[in-house]
Amino acid sequence: MKAALSVFARRWWAGEAGIPGHLLSGLLAPASWAYGVGVSVRGRAFDRIGGQRVEGLRVVSVGNLAVGGTGKTPVAAWIARFLSAQGVPTAILSRGYGDDELALHRRWNPQVLVEADVDRVLAAVRARADGATVAVLDDGFQHRRLARDLDLVLLAAEDRFPGRLLPTGPYREPPAALVRADVVLVTRRTASATSARARVQQVRDLAPSRPVGIVHLAPDAWQDLAGEKVAAPLGDVLAVTAVARPDDFRENVASMLEADVGLLAFADHHEYSDIDVRRIVTEASGRVIVVTEKDAVKLVPRRSELPDTRVMTQRLLWESGREEIEMRIGRALGWPVGEGS
Repeated sequence: MKAALSVFARRWWAGEAGIPGHLLSGLLAPASWAYGVGVSVRGRAFDRIGGQRVEGLRVVSVGNLAVGGTGKTPVAAWIARFLSAQGVPTAILSRGYGDDELALHRRWNPQVLVEADVDRVLAAVRARADGATVAVLDDGFQHRRLARDLDLVLLAAEDRFPGRLLPTGPYREPPAALVRADVVLVTRRTASATSARARVQQVRDLAPSRPVGIVHLAPDAWQDLAGEKVAAPLGDVLAVTAVARPDDFRENVASMLEADVGLLAFADHHEYSDIDVRRIVTEASGRVIVVTEKDAVKLVPRRSELPDTRVMTQRLLWESGREEIEMRIGRALGWPVGEGS
């Protein structure tokens, strides 16, 4: 049920839900207005009081304006890896909503400390006590209680921009909030490079002084649930996933295979139960199952119950702006000019 509602919401926000969508938008317009007022009041309060600092800890925040699926986790992981490669003791701070993202961070960057807490200030205090000097705040743009030295904000090229605020649209803050960002990164999975470049121009019109980069979260290779490299599946497959944008995942799988790709979608961060596993096996009906890395970390304990299951990995490919953004990260952390680039 949650997955179906999520899919409908994406279609509705994209203007693809027809008359029911228009009626719902009209009905919920006052709620969207009230939400916007609340966001504005909260924002002005934090503009006055600022956030809390943890002595000895610099903070790089990775966040977004819209809900779900912009690529915060892979981008936060890339920044943590970049910092760690410079010899910087680094931690990732997460709200801890969904153990899948925590498991991914630990798999992708085993040398990086991961701290999870709804109260990111407490997580930051623990990270500093454990030796970190820089923290990457995953999904931190709206979490303003913790002061940050750099705010990197993601925009998905697949989303309408500008767009409506929740609940009649996917946006948690209006486009004007980009003036608070230090760096903007446009991400794309299924959108074209042309669409991403058009989004860059929109951002520059709103926030001319902000550096803007483009990252392609591209389908890459195949693994089994244990993380070992395997060949691409043969024949038709069933894409099974619990991510914010299941249709984008299905489209990426289809781009990698010459086959029919079915889709079984669960709500984002869904924890797979015994009933879910039986349903997956039934729906697969002999087809190879394809999942994301985010799904794989939750399905590893159940691999003996599943038929042939392949994991489609993705690569973070910089299309523009990498050097400028690395320089901005270094500058925020007090590095000499040119260091870390």
